[in-house]
Parts: sequence; structure tokens; C-alpha cells
Amino acid sequence: MRHFFLALLSLSALLLSGCGKTDVTDPIRALLITGGCCHDYDFQKKTLSTALSLRAPIEWTFVHEGGDSKDYQSKLFDDPNWADEYDIVVHNECYANTADPAYISKILKAHKAGTPAIVIHCAMHTYRAAEVDDWREFLGVTTRRHDHQSHYPTTIVDPSHPIIGDFPADWVSPMDELYIIEKFWPNAKALVTGKSEQSGESHPVFWINQYGKARVFGTTFGHTNDTIANPEFQDILARGILWATGRLN
Repeated sequence: MRHFFLALLSLSALLLSGCGKTDVTDPIRALLITGGCCHDYDFQKKTLSTALSLRAPIEWTFVHEGGDSKDYQSKLFDDPNWADEYDIVVHNECYANTADPAYISKILKAHKAGTPAIVIHCAMHTYRAAEVDDWREFLGVTTRRHDHQSHYPTTIVDPSHPIIGDFPADWVSPMDELYIIEKFWPNAKALVTGKSEQSGESHPVFWINQYGKARVFGTTFGHTNDTIANPEFQDILARGILWATGRLN
């Protein structure tokens, strides 16, 4: 029961945090795309969907496929209208070696036309082998590698943005990977950064991007189950969904 009441308090704080209006009258129809190598996607799928639904009115549909493949191609995107029934798509997949530009284009057409997105962790390294930059432009970042796992202190660089809300100014990540951002795309804006223990350079760890008509919110954190289960991480993802769908401005 304690966790239930904490969840209700988190929801109240989220909806009342004074950085914009929130419309929660209708459920958000969210599609979570997940699967691939290197992560506990069964745990992540269940934990994120449950936690985020306590913080925002979300109805989930899951596409979890590809096993632990690094070069999977889903038949979902053969339908040109694959995203039409959803208000937002959450990309939490890991297919680094899929490189077919035509396949990637089928995914991005829906987003460019206006379907918002949340992109988590290995979504940034998905389609890493592709020579075209289309997916990277959608993400708002180009990254091909990461630092070792550690607890990374973070710095808020845009405290006025509604996604930040009451995100702790001194938040330290659970054990996770810091992705090295080679390029930050022109339509992207950093919200929170983390510092490399190896180079001392700071890299965006939470950001927003505008891709065509779609809002995109991204985070490079999310490697471990500890991060996925972290309440502050769940809070900022929920606010990201509300912002991307136009319910938090």
C-alpha cells in the first residue's frame, strides 16, 4: 500500500507542477516497441508500463520481438499506417546491425508526419550500422559508443522546461552507461547532461528534439534494471510522454 500511495503522490505532483497545463481527460494510446540484444526487455516492458501508467493516463500496446538479435527487421512497418492508432511510440529496442535505408525510412515516415516518440537508451545505437543519418536526425543525437557502467552525476541545463518539473538538481544515475554523443542535431535541445569519467566531457542524457511535425524526448540512460525501476527516472519519462503528446507545455 505504501508504494500505491507514493505513486498517487507522484501523480499529483506531476500534474500540479507549475510549468504548464496538463490535459488528462483522455487516455494516451502508447505503442512500446522493444526487443533485441543486451538488455532485460521483459523486465523493462513490465516495469515501465506499470510505473508510467501510475503517473499518466496511458493505455499500452506492446510489440516485443526479435529475440536477442542485433539485425532484426519487424514486419510491423510493412503497413504504411502502422502508427495511425497511437498517440505516441516509445522506442526501446536494440538492433545495432540493421542497416537497410528503405526499412528505416518506413519507420520514420510516420514520425516525420507527426507521431511523437520517446527514445530510450539502446534506441540510440539501433541502426548504428546504417550509412544514412535518417534515424540519427530523428533521435536528435549521433552516438556509436559508451563509457563504462557507473553512477553518473547529472546537471540540469534547462530548469525551466516542463519536462524537468521537480527532477532533482543533484540526481545521480543508478548503475548505467554514459553514451558518447558525437553530434547533437540542430533541432535538439539538451535538458540534462552527464559527465564522462574518462574524458571529463559532458554529454546530453535527457533532451528534446523536433523531427518534422513530431516532438521527440530522449534519454541515453536505461541500461540496467535499477535505472528502469528508479522513481525519478520514471517521473521524467512520464513528463516526457505528456510533453511529447502536447499535454504538458
